[in-house]
Amino acid sequence: MKKIGICMALCALVSLKISAQENAITTAAPFLLIVPDARAGGMGDMGVATTADAWSLFHNAAKMSFSDRQIKTGLTYSPWLRNLTDDIFVGSAAYINRFSENAAWGADFKYFSLGQIDLTDSQGNPNGTINPNEFVATGAYSLKLSETFSMGVGLKYIRSNLAFNGTAGNTLQPINSFAVDISGYYQSFEENYGSFNGRYRLGFNIANIGPKVSYTPGEEDFIPTNLKLGGGFDFILDDYNIISTNIEFTKLLVPTPQPDGSEEETGWIQGILGSFGDAPGGFKEELQEFTYAVGAEYLYNNAFALRTGYFHESQNKGNRQYFTLGAGFRTNALNIDLSYLINSSDVNNPLENSLRFSLSFDLGEIFDNY
Repeated sequence: MKKIGICMALCALVSLKISAQENAITTAAPFLLIVPDARAGGMGDMGVATTADAWSLFHNAAKMSFSDRQIKTGLTYSPWLRNLTDDIFVGSAAYINRFSENAAWGADFKYFSLGQIDLTDSQGNPNGTINPNEFVATGAYSLKLSETFSMGVGLKYIRSNLAFNGTAGNTLQPINSFAVDISGYYQSFEENYGSFNGRYRLGFNIANIGPKVSYTPGEEDFIPTNLKLGGGFDFILDDYNIISTNIEFTKLLVPTPQPDGSEEETGWIQGILGSFGDAPGGFKEELQEFTYAVGAEYLYNNAFALRTGYFHESQNKGNRQYFTLGAGFRTNALNIDLSYLINSSDVNNPLENSLRFSLSFDLGEIFDNY
């Protein structure tokens, strides 16, 4: 009975933890890495250096002070493991307020429902139901340090409840923890390049900086502290047509599993600082721990967008590889975004054959960044 429930919980996190590879990195609360919005989902799940939107707080809080509207708010919905069940999903809500020329604050909430699990006893008789779930609530502040560069900081509360309350022999307990994000964003002035204008963007985000947590008494796990580095360039062809190209690299700042299991005794700060040089396979294996994504967005008249992207992870570190497609529709205040994932790996992806949906609103004062 207990084992069935635990297996269901782990299956729901398949894209972030599944791996038959010997040295893949796993963490507690991997739902923190799930990209919530369809705009990023259409460009290979990237967002650290894309232009600001309602979901900036998740990808890079520093982008909030480059928002073109005073208030951006939105909702997202992503079905999870839709090929197997219809009651597992990721939902989120976000709010950003650029309250001055140089500063903004925001908050978001992400909820991961693992659906309803029916329990049975050893004879197969019904023994109640459970609804495991996880959520994270984040608040953040962004400040422009110059006309082209800003930094952001975020504080988040994390709760992961995979416990099977009332079941015999249950050893899992909910986790409650806090973490910090630190980010930066650079957006150049628009310049002329002959037949078109352009600007480039750079961004970084160190997310989920926080202590180890424990699902089981006496055993501690790292949370997914994650480094993102990215850049992009906007080809501003004329007043109606803009093509944005983007690239992003990510790396978990978590110790690589060691042959003797010594990483389990590593403290969380030491684990972050040592994560760039602890792979048993040396520099080659360290490089395999980076994922990369490339993506592009075509925007017509600031009203219609087409997107595409590709995400790649080493086959020795999880083997997630997929293409993405997306589209967006805008009015003066309303934005609707859709994305679709095409799996190109032999590892199943919980979002394949699913349509992600985001709805957001742009309200209040209009800002002209330059």
